[in-house]
Amino acid sequence: MNPGPFDEPMMRRALALAAEAAAQGEVPVGAVVFESVTGRVLGEGRNNRERANDPLGHAELHAIRAAAIAIGDWRLNECTLVVTLEPCAMCAGAIVNARLGRLVYGTRDPKAGAVDSLMRLTLDERLNHRVEPISGVLETECAAILRAFFRDLRVRPGA
Repeated sequence: MNPGPFDEPMMRRALALAAEAAAQGEVPVGAVVFESVTGRVLGEGRNNRERANDPLGHAELHAIRAAAIAIGDWRLNECTLVVTLEPCAMCAGAIVNARLGRLVYGTRDPKAGAVDSLMRLTLDERLNHRVEPISGVLETECAAILRAFFRDLRVRPGA
């Protein structure tokens, strides 16, 4: 699959959401769900696990939930999810279950990525839906915000 005309602008919005998460002490991940044809934004999310004490507080889940509410259907076949970091197994499972039509992510997650790095959950033929990922959209920027966050975390007193 090739990147679409809305992928880069939507990734820039996801990066802005990631920056908001970082400013609140959250791992900087941002996500946007939009209509693949029109580019209309249906849902956005950023990590909030720390502030909400919620293990499900991943950016992708917030964006997927908001999009489903916006269209009044849990099936997001005609939608694209753009996220700054490769989704984990939980989020990859949600992507499959939401029947997302497209998945675009910025940078790989070698420790928890379940789309390309550790496994290829969104392409598993045993599942009833598959999504071919598009990776590397604004990869340098997506990786940089994560590196900066964890570098700063290591130098904080008491960290």
